[in-house]
Amino acid sequence: MLAAGAEVEDGTAVAVWTAALADGAVTTFHANAPHDDGDQAAEPTGLPVLTGATSAIVFPDPYTFDTEALLGALHRTVPELPVLGGLASARTFDGTAALFHDELVLEEGAVGLAFEGVPVHTCVSQGASPLGPELTITRVEGQVIHELAGKPALVKLREVFDELGERERALIASGLLIGIVIDAGKPEYEQGDFLVRGVVGADPEQGSLALSANLRAGQIVRLHARDARSADRDLHEALEQRYATLGAATPAGALCFTCTGRGRNLFGVPDHDAAALASALAGAPAAGFFAAGEIGPVSGESFQHAFSASVAVFGG
Repeated sequence: MLAAGAEVEDGTAVAVWTAALADGAVTTFHANAPHDDGDQAAEPTGLPVLTGATSAIVFPDPYTFDTEALLGALHRTVPELPVLGGLASARTFDGTAALFHDELVLEEGAVGLAFEGVPVHTCVSQGASPLGPELTITRVEGQVIHELAGKPALVKLREVFDELGERERALIASGLLIGIVIDAGKPEYEQGDFLVRGVVGADPEQGSLALSANLRAGQIVRLHARDARSADRDLHEALEQRYATLGAATPAGALCFTCTGRGRNLFGVPDHDAAALASALAGAPAAGFFAAGEIGPVSGESFQHAFSASVAVFGG
């Protein structure tokens, strides 16, 4: 849990955050979207009408709820809706989830909030540093990249790796990541323009690699690596931008969903993300929790992330 500039990474804790919505409104819901073993993604049920919503916050149980199916359905029906949240990272002594909806304690699905008439500014810090040049996908099937810049994908990535400095190579040793440009309409791409995904498989004989994302030929990608220094800078810059959009007025409050892999594990110091919120948002009331996956928008589309901090800033 995190609140008031502090984080609790071990033991038991509760974070409480309250809000007076003035002319705004909030609707709570319990949705179901069971994982489907077939080719057809499950269609979520239990969602309220979201056409008038300004944002939605969702807390899914990762074992019983298909978050990707939910995000896909919402993008098709209300593509402009920012969706944030975090996957439940804790289990009860019985091994089930404990999701709270009104007066009920639920063991499956997802619970959420839909806001209307409430200004919400979002930011996602993915905690990864871009390395090497941008590359174009020239041959791909689904999630499998066969060619980058006209060469077998692994061959091209090896060329990029060989040109990196010693520190950059050391960062990649902790795990190979690929950033994918979502909005290709920009003249140049910055750190926040990439959707960062992990490499989930590789075929050395074919020279191909697989990512945890569906891809298409012509997309721009770039090598990324987890980096505490970059994650720190990325979060502070993202929060400062949101603060600037409010005309430097103190926000009404903020909610933050940060990865269980951040905290001391990434930064080596306690309270990093909570302290960043308190500093960048002029002490606005903030709360949140460590999640098993974070939800937030990148280039206008909401995705599930890892090692990220997803923040909703209220007000303005």
